[in-house]
Amino acid sequence: MIRRIGPADRAAYLALASEFYRTGAVLSPVPAENFVRTFEELMRSDEYASGYLLTDGGRPAGYALLSRTFSQEAGGMVVWLEELYVRPEYRGRGHARAFFRYLEAHEPAVRYRLELEPENERAAALYRRMGYRPMPYAQMVREIKTGT
Repeated sequence: MIRRIGPADRAAYLALASEFYRTGAVLSPVPAENFVRTFEELMRSDEYASGYLLTDGGRPAGYALLSRTFSQEAGGMVVWLEELYVRPEYRGRGHARAFFRYLEAHEPAVRYRLELEPENERAAALYRRMGYRPMPYAQMVREIKTGT
């Protein structure tokens, strides 16, 4: 089952996000307070971000985080799949595939975008099967630390 993350899901979300950031699917760990701030933003509004809980038999099996932006290049709304995590014991059961189907049915956009670590070959294979293709350019980032 896939559903929006709600106030009662705080502990499950924080645990899942913490697990995800201890995997090889991310470049580096992030402070735990970032998970809290993200959860608070998910509860505040879905204007910029939304979160989904993936469950299996009523138990938290994983989560997904989305963000939205308007793109002139794409000609409309772009939904970024910021994070998709399925706990190891629930992998291979179709949760990620189900989420991609859910995503397109419930989050309309002209483009869906995601990023992944090149070493994450299993995820890359899934994304290719779901119709995703590599972008021909690199991204750059400049971090601004505000202390909040």
